Amino acid sequence: MHRPALDVQPDDRPVQAASSTSALDLVNLPAVMALSGGAPEIVVGLIDGPVATDHPDLAGACIRELPGSPGGACVRVDSAACRHGTFVAGILSARRGSAAPAICPGCTLLVRPIFTEAPFAEGVPSAAPETLADAIVDCIRGGARLLNISAAIAQPLAQSGRALQEALREAARRGVVVVAAAGNQGTLGGTSITGDPWVIPVVAFEAAGRPLGQSNLGGSIGRRGVGAPGARITSLGAAGRPLTAGGTSAAAAFVSGALALLWSLFPRAAATAIRLAVASGRVSRRPTVVPPLFDAWAAYRALTIMQGRRGS
Repeated sequence: MHRPALDVQPDDRPVQAASSTSALDLVNLPAVMALSGGAPEIVVGLIDGPVATDHPDLAGACIRELPGSPGGACVRVDSAACRHGTFVAGILSARRGSAAPAICPGCTLLVRPIFTEAPFAEGVPSAAPETLADAIVDCIRGGARLLNISAAIAQPLAQSGRALQEALREAARRGVVVVAAAGNQGTLGGTSITGDPWVIPVVAFEAAGRPLGQSNLGGSIGRRGVGAPGARITSLGAAGRPLTAGGTSAAAAFVSGALALLWSLFPRAAATAIRLAVASGRVSRRPTVVPPLFDAWAAYRALTIMQGRRGS
């Protein structure tokens, strides 16, 4: 089963909430954001819950909905699925100047929910691996160049399912970059998502630059993954008020948004170049279960060199 990789709480204690600016600074995003707001031809597939597309801070954003099952827009703004999807959408596509990080508002957001708004026994929405596989394929067919999967396998699976493996292989064949939350169970090891060689797993880091204790770690995560802000991030609440939350879902969206911006700045770059740029901040080849903190500016400089442009 796949569950949202986000710990959400209402923004009722704003004094303790980390500002969007400090979170962006942690991964050197402001300098890249100053260069671009994103290009509409860069389509980010959001595989998550439905999104409150009528939110004022999403007005003007280029949001497309893939009907699938369930639909793309929220029906119940108080549902966990809607809160989660809207929160993550705010990190990516909210208007600049809002309470949300608003990393890539000029990019196109392709919403493909896998979490329904129906009540769940444990209070947390979940989805089967086959549902995730279908969503990946739908987003690829819908023109996504990048997938943000803010969901994680709650428990390691002995057999991940052929459909999910095939969907990830199709993403690799088509050059669609996949960014996925590492998960918040505090476990050590890999899953069928984080262990896939094409996936970039993302761990949530606190402001001091250390991984949160709840973040999953592992060999494949340490080798191919990165860390990003995931402690008390403020973004959009589905009901209108800002929401402060934490977890690897938020962290994954920081990386997806940054890569969408980079692809907007270097539209001719291949998916392999974008993936190489993610690793540009690595300073050690020693095996570790903890990935390095993502550095958006280092990734930009790496792409500048790879694409033959003069650096700044």
